[in-house]
Amino acid sequence: MKYYIIAGEASGDLHGSNLIKELKALDGTAQIRCWGGEKMQEAGATLVKHYAELAFMGFVEVLKNLRTIFRNLSDCKKDITQYQPDVLVLIDYPGFNLRIASWAKKNGLMVIYYISPQVWAWKESRVRGIKKNVDKMLVILPFEKDFYKKWGLDVEYVGHPLVKVVDDFKESNTVLETAVNINIISSSESSINQPIIAVLPGSRKQEILTKLPIMLSVAKHFPDYHFVVAKAPGIEDDFYQALLSPYENVSSVINQTYPLLRVAKAALVTSGTATLETALFGVPEVVCYKGSALSFQIAKWLITIQYICLVNLIMKKEVVKELIQEQLTEKNLSSELKKILYNEDKQSQLRDDYIALKNLLSQGGNASANAAKSIYHFLHA
Repeated sequence: MKYYIIAGEASGDLHGSNLIKELKALDGTAQIRCWGGEKMQEAGATLVKHYAELAFMGFVEVLKNLRTIFRNLSDCKKDITQYQPDVLVLIDYPGFNLRIASWAKKNGLMVIYYISPQVWAWKESRVRGIKKNVDKMLVILPFEKDFYKKWGLDVEYVGHPLVKVVDDFKESNTVLETAVNINIISSSESSINQPIIAVLPGSRKQEILTKLPIMLSVAKHFPDYHFVVAKAPGIEDDFYQALLSPYENVSSVINQTYPLLRVAKAALVTSGTATLETALFGVPEVVCYKGSALSFQIAKWLITIQYICLVNLIMKKEVVKELIQEQLTEKNLSSELKKILYNEDKQSQLRDDYIALKNLLSQGGNASANAAKSIYHFLHA
């Protein structure tokens, strides 16, 4: 079978890579071509374009880059046409993938969507397009099955793929082993021995420039801790240098986000999949979000959900603090970080909520294997 898989972000690259491994285990004849990243390539797919060339954050930023976006869409359609896959597997990334799904359906291609776009947060009307253009939808959040049911769409819940990914890492990497092996860049020996606060500012240059300076501004208030920034793959070191250099107790890692979370005492995390990964590692966190003023106003008008953090959305309550837009200040961030570092009641409540969260997400079992089996059997039905 020939598979064509499209992921447009770092999280999609991770989940796509695990899906590819499971597909190859099931289908010995599998040929896979993809848009994604290094992980999908390492799993055995032929990489056409890296997600770093596809990521634009916010409504204003998308408008500024429309020419590039349309060129990417055109290039993708041409490549799919030349490859002639048996199935097109789309992973999240709705702005791009839903357009590809519409085109693919008109051209007689089978379309499977793995990891639903967050249509439950905004633009619910997109469900109509999904019903029309997607042959099978595989979802990873427990509440999504009921959401789609009210629109008359039967989707399959396969569990959340991060549960197994994080569990496997924790089982094969003890905290002590990780602390010894983690490669912290530009750090003195004494600072490595300090307790670590992880800083996860995202994977796009735009969001890093907006949020990282505020996230690092609190470092001077915590001289007994060492702040370690998880650099995004594919972004040059020079980009980070000016942002990190003013601080003595700030260093970085690259391609070591999981080792970093394994040893961290707390974390400052931009919104997205990283908030869920941090929770599954059991690390107390503060969620940080800030975009351009215009993009944020448009988002407020369109988005109907109460929370932006996946942890809070799944648990249907504020488990972790969200500092959004004007709330994301040095003073507020410092105050919230102190709470998760020093308040024992807060730490105890977080531990209980994190356990409940993992139990919810574990109900489906091994999501990547479930998704691969579902795709394989669907193609052979």
